[in-house]
Order: sequence, then C-alpha cells, then structure tokens
Amino acid sequence: MLMQTHEARLSALREELKKRGLDGFCVPIADPHMSEYVGEDAQRLHWLTGFGGSAGSAVVLQDKAAIFVDGRYTVQVRDQVEERLFEYRGVPKDNPADWLAENAHEGAQIGYDAWLATPGWVRTTAAALEKVGAKLVPVDGNPIDAVWQDQPAQSEAPARVHADAYAGRNAQEKRAAIADWLTQEKLDAVVISALDSVGWAFNIRGGDIAHTPVAMAFALVDQDGTAQLFIDEAKVSPELKQHLGNAVTLRPRSEFESALGAFNGKRIALDPEYGVAAIAQALEAGGAKVVETRDPTILPRAIKNEAEIDGHRDAQARDGAAVSRFLAWIEAEAPSGKIDELTAAAKLLEFRQKDAGLADTSFDTISAAAGHAAMPHYKVDEDSNIPIPPSSIFLCDSGGQYFNAEGAGTTDITRTVWVGPGEPSTEMKDRFTRVLKGHIAIAQAIFPEGTTGGQLDTLARHALWQAGCDYAHGTGHGVGSALGVHEGPQRIAKTTGSQGGTMEPLVAGMICSNEPGYYKAGEYGIRIENLVLIEEREIEGADEGTWFGFENLTWVPLDRALIDTDLLSPEERDWVDHYHACCRQILSPRVDGQAADWLERHTQPL
Repeated sequence: MLMQTHEARLSALREELKKRGLDGFCVPIADPHMSEYVGEDAQRLHWLTGFGGSAGSAVVLQDKAAIFVDGRYTVQVRDQVEERLFEYRGVPKDNPADWLAENAHEGAQIGYDAWLATPGWVRTTAAALEKVGAKLVPVDGNPIDAVWQDQPAQSEAPARVHADAYAGRNAQEKRAAIADWLTQEKLDAVVISALDSVGWAFNIRGGDIAHTPVAMAFALVDQDGTAQLFIDEAKVSPELKQHLGNAVTLRPRSEFESALGAFNGKRIALDPEYGVAAIAQALEAGGAKVVETRDPTILPRAIKNEAEIDGHRDAQARDGAAVSRFLAWIEAEAPSGKIDELTAAAKLLEFRQKDAGLADTSFDTISAAAGHAAMPHYKVDEDSNIPIPPSSIFLCDSGGQYFNAEGAGTTDITRTVWVGPGEPSTEMKDRFTRVLKGHIAIAQAIFPEGTTGGQLDTLARHALWQAGCDYAHGTGHGVGSALGVHEGPQRIAKTTGSQGGTMEPLVAGMICSNEPGYYKAGEYGIRIENLVLIEEREIEGADEGTWFGFENLTWVPLDRALIDTDLLSPEERDWVDHYHACCRQILSPRVDGQAADWLERHTQPL
C-alpha cells in the first residue's frame, strides 16, 4: 500500500534511518550532476515534504526536522509543507549545517548521499557537526529510495546529435580547447559532470530532464583530447556514435565510479560546484590528486557565437508571436472570470505548439493570478489552481526550447498584465512603473570592461528603493543555447550573501535576463522580463578600453494599462515607444486576426 501522507513518509524514513544506525539525514533537491532542475526520480524533497520549488533542502532528525528555502519560496513553502512536521528556515540567514550543530546530540551519526552533495558542502557540514561531537557519514544507497515505493524510473530518452549548424563550432574543436587548457594548467584530465557542460562539449542533447534538453552522462577528457563518455547504452544511436568519432570511448554510465579509480598519481580537475563529493572521494581512493577548479566549458559555453546568437534571435521572434497571441486571448477572455491559471497555462502552450520548431517549454510555466503572483516561483497545480479574478493583475513567466531550420534557442519571458474590467489601483501602477524604470535602466546601461552583474544590480532597484520597496530575487541570470534556461557564470544580483556569479565580469556574447519585480504578499506580483545580449559598443569620445551595452532579444508589448507615464522621464518614454515600435515591426508578419489587432493597439506611442 502506498504511503499517501507526508507524515507517513517522514515516519518511514525515520524507521529506515534507525535500521541503518543513523540519527539524521540530509535531503537536498539534487541529482549526481548538481542540476538545477532534476528528473522525477530525483524529486526526493518533494516526495518527503510536498515542497514543489526548484531549490531547497531538508534535515530530518528522529525528533524534529527542518526545511530550508530562499526568499523566492517564503510563501510557497508555507502553503505546501506542514509546519508541525518541518520547521521553516530561510537561507542564507539559516543553513542546514548550523541547524544540525544546534540540534544534533553528541555522538549523533548524520547521513548524507555523497552523490547529491558537493565536496564544499561536506566539509562545511562535517566541521559544524564535529564541533558538537557529532559525525557526518556517507550512506550506501539513499534511504529515501528504500522507502519511496512508487519512485519513478530513470528516463530512457535517447541522446541526439546537436548539429554543428546550431552549435556554431564542432565538438572536436571544443575538446581540443579543453585539452589545451589541461596542458596549460598542468592537469592530466578533467571530470565534466554538469549535464549542460557534457551537452555543450560533445554537441549532444537529450530528453532526460523536463524542459532542459540534456542526456544523463558523465565525461572524462584527457590532456591528449581523447574522452570517455559514460552514458546508458540504450540512449546511443548509430548516428550518435558516428558523430562522436573514434576519439570518444563510449562506456556504460554504471562504470563511471570504477573508472575514477584509474588515475593513481594523476592530477584531475573537478569543478567544486558541479562535481559531487562521491566523485572526489572515488578519485582520491584511487590515488588521484583532485584539483578543484572551474569546469573549462563554463565560460566558453556562456559566450555565444554568431550561430548561437542567430538561433536565439529567431527563437525570440517565434516565441514573441506565441506570447502575443496568448496575451490577446487573455485580454479578451479573462475578464469573464471563467479562465483559471491551469487553463491559461494550457492555452499558452497551445499557442507555442503552433510553431513546429517548439521542442519543449524551457521550464514549468508560472501562471499566477492575484495573490499567487506574489510568489516569484509559484507553480500551479490542481490543488492550487484558481480562477483569474476580474479586475486583477495576472503574471505569466514562461519560455520555450526551439529547434528549427533557422537555428536553436532558449527563451524566457515574463509579462504582467491588468485583467479588466476597470482600472488598476494607483499603487499597482506606481509599483509596475517603478519595476519598468528598473528594467529600462538595465536595458540602457553602458559599462566598461570588467563590470560585474553585482555592480549593475542597483540600477534595477533604484526606483523601487525610493519608494521603500525591493524584491527578494536576482535581477538577471544567464541563459543557455538550446540548453538550460538558467546558466552561469554571470548573474545580475545583489552581492550580499553568496556571490553566486555576481562577481563574474560581463563580456560580449553572454545572454542575461533582465527581470526586476515587486511582490505584495497575498495581493499581487509584478515582474517584467526580457532577455538581453551583451555586445560591444562604440562610444564617441569614450576613454580608452572596451565598452559594453545590451541588445534586447525579447519582443512582446508591455501592458500600457499599468504604466503611470507621469513617473517616466522623457528618455524612458522614448525607450518604451521605441521598444513597442520594434515589437510591431518584428511581430506583425507573424500574427493575424485578434492578435494583430491587439499588437497594433498595444504598440501605439505612450
């Protein structure tokens, strides 16, 4: 009989821990590749607690438990997780290591899965426990897997070739560059464990994780440019074998751990952010010297080439047409009060699917009405679904993965709209316009070489700060090329707490989101998100050096009903008018009927 309640699941886990002689266990949202989004089989935190966000962790002791989430999920965790079972803790103020140090008794054995934890996390948590006489111990097999009776099977989706025309650079050249880097750094080999890094380095894609076109695989690349790719044999087609060539040895994924023992006396690179503790432990057990350093594919992957940029531009235009059709439909249908969040998300997917190039959405659509829009990462389901109320704000954050003859690209767009009848409140218009002012400030930013995302972030918040407002998420993240919708190393965000890419210099070819927001708990939320490309700028009379700005990539009109034009400067009004003129020019050939009429009305000058 399946355990239906989270209380029963928590009890079953505690019994399993007792059998293993463990006093506690750490439960992250993670897979062995440290992916941001994980497969259904790896959704252990969701199964245990009910929390449906994409980032978080829990710690379970025999007499108490806690769940840790960041500011994006403060409201959501309270809706989805029972407080009588799990204490709510907010990061970075609170963290599992400190909580364990306060709550674990002397002599306690606290288990963790070394395939789901980074070496740094292990060091920090072990040190915190050591101070109170407790010990962090790796488990042999995840105890949640032992009690999760209907755990989904791992994906069997095939891997596929990512054409050079999409990639703009062949895989042999990429691996040669990795080999050159190994030689320069006096390293013998590198472990590539992040799934998007494997996909980029070998020009392969897959379907193992929803919304992110990656194949579950590990790779080892040697100093001579040869490589071993560890991937389930059932995923490999003759076409893929031919694409990989003789320099790549294909091995079953199950042989990866034992292969790590063959580097006695060698210096092996491992990215401390994506290489899990089990990899480091297996390398060290085999006599290798683990050198923690950044995965050499990360920066080249972030700097898009012309083929990737062209693919992005094409994908944004296709996506902009679909989103415009959707917003025209929302404007016409939602004021009736008969459209709910799930129906809206399904309709948006329907509009996107009219384009044969759509392979998948790039993440779960955030279709958020009224107070749900105040949760930045809200995910609608049958339990949370509500009608979109007339006379309210509706927020939709969504994206697509496109592969077609013109190229391949990943999109991510948020639009906040007023659902009639009537007019938005003065406060709503004020907050929307301040968010818009921040969005424009980023879009118009000019900055010198060496500038980081952390330095630009204040531009997006300035107008909100003047009204005593802020938002608890970053302003911008990197975006992959037909890969992950969130991609490092660059990030536009506050530099307090974890730096998380905010100190990475921004360079030409990187793609970022521009998405300031405002959230009033229980009432409404606002976010405006476009994708932008960092490009070099020629500035007359500029000092020596290289200067950068942003090329806008996303083209969908903004809701004029929410704009207080009196709050905009003449320059900001000109920006909105120019943006809308570009939307009309780019999208007009792609829409007709109701959507064409909507586009014409919503792109008139302010």
